Amino acid sequence: MPDRENGFVFVPERCVQCHACATACRIWRDTERDAPFRRIEWRWSGAYPDVALRTVSVACLHCVAPACVAACPSGALAKRAEDGAVLVDRTLCTGCRTCADACPYDVPRFVADGTMAKCDLCAGSPELREDGAPPCVRTCPTGALGWALRSVEEKRQDEAAVLALLGRGAGRP
Repeated sequence: MPDRENGFVFVPERCVQCHACATACRIWRDTERDAPFRRIEWRWSGAYPDVALRTVSVACLHCVAPACVAACPSGALAKRAEDGAVLVDRTLCTGCRTCADACPYDVPRFVADGTMAKCDLCAGSPELREDGAPPCVRTCPTGALGWALRSVEEKRQDEAAVLALLGRGAGRP
């Protein structure tokens, strides 16, 4: 495993709920309507009259130790050694959904043919990554969604932060 891996960084305080990241992903990747690679979730906190709304932009975090990869019985999921990207080989996917059960971020989506699809950091589309960042990041007008080469410890912190924003602990709710 390399000392540093590519990863998303989300700063919720900067998010203005514009959905540009999710829209960019859907347009650039031409994802199926019911299987978006990036989604926006709203999280309410507090009690009246002190309530707050926080938005969370969620896509595959390409985890340091991806639970989906460990759970996949067909070997359809693998973590690419050179940059940490977690990729799915849809020709090997059986549609068993064990990856979905294992993922604490609810990332795996199943498309019309029954196979899993998810964010691949635009790995198959180098023309979309001229500056190194995927379209979802480049489209964010406030810098709430970022892209960085992160240490393993930083990525683990990012993963924990997203789980906290989603109101989840180490496993599924």
